[in-house]
Amino acid sequence: MTLELDKSLPFSDNPKEECGIMGVYGPGKDVAQMCLFGLLSLQHRGQEAAGISVSDTKQINYEKGMGLLNSVFTNERLQTLKGINALGHTRYSTTGSSSTRNIQPYVIETAHGPLALAHNGNITNAAQLREELLAKGVGLTSFSDSEVLLMMIAGAKGNTWAERIKNTMPKWEGAFSLVFQSRTGLYAVRDPWGFRPLCIGYFPDWGYAVASETCALNTLGCINIREVMPGEIVVMNYDGMNSAPGMKPKKKTAFCTFEHVYFSRADSEWDGRSINSVRERMGAELAREAPVEADVVMAVPSSAIPAAIGYAKESRIVYTSGLTKNDYVGRTFIQPTDELRQLGIRLKFNALPYNLEGERVILVDDSIVRGNTSRALVKLIRDSGAKEVHVRVSSPPIVSPCFMGVDMGSYDELIAHRYSTEEIREFIGADSLHYLTIDGMMKAINSKTTYCNACFTGEYPIDVKTLSRSKLKFEG
Repeated sequence: MTLELDKSLPFSDNPKEECGIMGVYGPGKDVAQMCLFGLLSLQHRGQEAAGISVSDTKQINYEKGMGLLNSVFTNERLQTLKGINALGHTRYSTTGSSSTRNIQPYVIETAHGPLALAHNGNITNAAQLREELLAKGVGLTSFSDSEVLLMMIAGAKGNTWAERIKNTMPKWEGAFSLVFQSRTGLYAVRDPWGFRPLCIGYFPDWGYAVASETCALNTLGCINIREVMPGEIVVMNYDGMNSAPGMKPKKKTAFCTFEHVYFSRADSEWDGRSINSVRERMGAELAREAPVEADVVMAVPSSAIPAAIGYAKESRIVYTSGLTKNDYVGRTFIQPTDELRQLGIRLKFNALPYNLEGERVILVDDSIVRGNTSRALVKLIRDSGAKEVHVRVSSPPIVSPCFMGVDMGSYDELIAHRYSTEEIREFIGADSLHYLTIDGMMKAINSKTTYCNACFTGEYPIDVKTLSRSKLKFEG
């Protein structure tokens, strides 16, 4: 069977980023500036929009907008944000479109004072919860599941915010790593499955922070960094940083494997493991599973570089730089002609012919979602003089969408859901194509924690049969 290039799909072969959360508690400090510095370490988790809210103990003020952090936050805008705690968010839309009304943090006034929320994940029963709120006459301003969580907490029973969160958490199904902000504190919350990462740390002598990844906390100089445990509520306020009762963790957790494969920054830790080290081990496992005679190993920059290095070390084939990537170009948009499409790819990637000419090349990538970029890169490498191009992927074939906060596309958009590995190899134009097995991937992670591999297996840890397949499901 001959596959045709689907011109209706974007070129990106990677799943879209999730969201990044950053919170800082530090009376007397420039918490907004600290929050921005932390968010800059999380920009890879979302580039559509960003926001920061700050409490001055009386009210919560905020600034947010569409675009990257450096375009949203000027010195003038940061100067308006003074207070004792700050909450920040970088967004890629998973539920709700990319528009100003869906930018986080969400901030509302409640009977108990102002409250803000930043959320990473996806609530699988959000449609039902949304209808219940609307039936009660609760007004909603956005199409995001995150606002549903905020409004539920605002009307929950309890004497403290921690109690209200605890009393509401059992109603939520799906992935939620989130931070609530009140006038006087921050509340970090993680779902009992542990889908998405969330970590906390201590600033010597003056405060606390919470972030989606340890790299952000390390950037700010935090110590004693640990993960928020599945089902845990962590309170940061004048009384220090304390764990409050939440929910019991599920007997079978569901940590996201793709944090190791692609999402997390290489200098972060997830489940107590170095992301960079795990990716190198994935590459080494791939070399053992799918060896091939070749002259050089190269990576699709930049998240696949550790896996390519691991493959090169294990295979004892020299590692080289074969592609350069322009990190200042956004996602390649749909172009009207094949010629402009190819130029779109070349805006992102350029080959280094002097490292490729006459060589048998092993091209290592961390994932293939739609196949369009892989096809274009194989052609680019061949056009640069490579004799052979063997593609190796440091994760298994993606056959099912993610409903837990990652925009991987629909079943129809996933090339491995529709076609065999041999058909994909023919489509991308490679001399050979091999994916890492699930067993090899989990061997590289080497954890007793139970992970979610639904995108590779189609077996979800929670019921997704009734879920809408569209992130725009609340928008008519």
